[in-house]
Amino acid sequence: MKKIYLDHAATTPVDARVLAAMKPFFSSKYGNASSLHSFGTEAAKAIDDARQIIADSLRAEASEIIFTSGGTEANNLALKGAAYANRSKGKHIITTRIEHHCVIEACRWLERQGFEVSYLPVDKYGFVSRQKLERAIRDDTILASIMYANNEIGTTEPVSELAEICKSRGIYFHTDAVQAYGKIPLEMKNIDMLSLSAHKLYGPKGIGALFVRNVKPEPLLHGGGQERGFRSGTENVAGIVGFGAAASIAMREMKKDARQQSMLRDRLIKGCLKIENSFLNGHPKQRLPNNANVWFRFIEGESLVLMLDDKGIAASTGSACSSKSLEPSHVLLAIGLRHEEAHGSLRFSLGRQNTRQEIDYTIKAIPEAVERLREMSPFKKRYG
Repeated sequence: MKKIYLDHAATTPVDARVLAAMKPFFSSKYGNASSLHSFGTEAAKAIDDARQIIADSLRAEASEIIFTSGGTEANNLALKGAAYANRSKGKHIITTRIEHHCVIEACRWLERQGFEVSYLPVDKYGFVSRQKLERAIRDDTILASIMYANNEIGTTEPVSELAEICKSRGIYFHTDAVQAYGKIPLEMKNIDMLSLSAHKLYGPKGIGALFVRNVKPEPLLHGGGQERGFRSGTENVAGIVGFGAAASIAMREMKKDARQQSMLRDRLIKGCLKIENSFLNGHPKQRLPNNANVWFRFIEGESLVLMLDDKGIAASTGSACSSKSLEPSHVLLAIGLRHEEAHGSLRFSLGRQNTRQEIDYTIKAIPEAVERLREMSPFKKRYG
C-alpha cells in the first residue's frame, strides 16, 4: 500500500541534499568546535558558514543567531531570558491564547515566578487584533510574544503591525516563526527575537535557532560559554550544518514550493468542504501555503486519523506535541469551536514530495471514512 504523508507541520523528512552535507560531520569531520587544532577549526568554520546562511535568510547579522536544540528551547530562551534580563523594568508579558504549548507553558512558569501574563483572545480565523494588543499594554509591560503563523490552523498573523506597536511603546517583541520560516517570506522590521527549527524545513531534528537583536536574554544553560555565552554546551555541528543546508535550499525553492503546495492545499480543502457538515478552520487566504485544517460534524478526529492511516494517509488532529492528549486543541477552542467540534478537526500539512495524485486519492478516501464514522457516531444519532 502506498504511503501518503500529509503531516509536515509535525516534522519533515530530511532532504537528501541536507543529509549529504551532514554526513562528513558524523565521521571524518568530527572535531569539537572549541578545540584549537585543525579538527576543531574545521568544525568551527562549518558552524560559522551555517550561521551566515541563516542570518542572510533573515537579513540579519551572523552575531544575531544563537543555535539551540530546537524551537522549544529557542522559545524558552526568548521568553524566560528576556523576562529575567528586564525584570527591573517590569514584570508584565503579553502573548496569545493560540501559541504553541512551549510558549504557553513557559509563560505559566514565569507566572509562578512572579511575572504577570496577559493571554490575548483571537477572532474566528485566529487573528490577533492591534486593538486587543494596544489595550493589553501596561506601563510595566516588557515583552510580547505572538507567533508568525499558527501551527494548527495555518493562519498567518499581522506580525509587522503588531511588532510596530510594541516598538513604539518600548516593548520587546518575540515571534515563534517555526512554522513560517522557509514557507513564506518573513518581515523582520521591529522584531527583537525570532525562533526557528530545522526539522520543519527538511532539516534534522534536535537543532534550532533564536534570532536576537536589541536584547540580551539571560541564558538558560551555563557552562563553557558557547554561542557567545547565551547557550553553553558542545555544539551539534552535524545538526547545525544540516540546518544551514536546509535553510539554503528553502530560500532558493520557497516560491516554487509555495506555489505547488498552495495549489494542492486549495484542491484538498475544496474536496473536503464538499462533504456535508464540514468546515474550514483558519483564514481561507491568509494562511500557510501547505496547511489545510477542516472539522467534520458528528465525528472524532482521532478516529478519522486512524482510519485514514489504514488507507495509507498520515494526517493529524493538531500539534504533534500534544496530539496524544485527550483534551481538545486549545487553538480550536480559542477560535470559538465547541469541545465536540474541536475533537472533530483534522490537520493536513503538505510537503515537497506530495503530488496531485496523492491529493486526489486523499479526497476520495476522506468522505468514505467520514461516512463510516458518522454511522457509528452517537452525536449523529442525537443531533443529526
